[in-house]
Amino acid sequence: MTLQEVQTLLQAKVASCEDLLDEEVQNAFGSDMMSEVLAYVQDQGILMTGLVNEQIIRTAAMKDMFCVVMVRGKQPTAEMISIAEENEIVLMLTDFTMYQCSGILYVNGLNPTGHHYV
Repeated sequence: MTLQEVQTLLQAKVASCEDLLDEEVQNAFGSDMMSEVLAYVQDQGILMTGLVNEQIIRTAAMKDMFCVVMVRGKQPTAEMISIAEENEIVLMLTDFTMYQCSGILYVNGLNPTGHHYV
């Protein structure tokens, strides 16, 4: 699935790196706890979160993610947009909840995390 398709499905606004919407992604991960992202993300292209701070962009960059989707109508700071641009991370904003985003992406063919929880 391309990030352009993700944007359309989630009715999202793009806040950074709109020129990268042709990137293909296979997986997504949703969490408001960056420690979970660091522990469980394995080759996910998208991070969905309701947090509003620079750390979400830095965490996504550390895990080589292509896109951060801010859910529930959250708005990024100018610093977040700047960091996303520097790291070539698409930053999307949607009014959907994380649960809705997960469901929409899942039923349209995007895979969940490859990690199996015990």
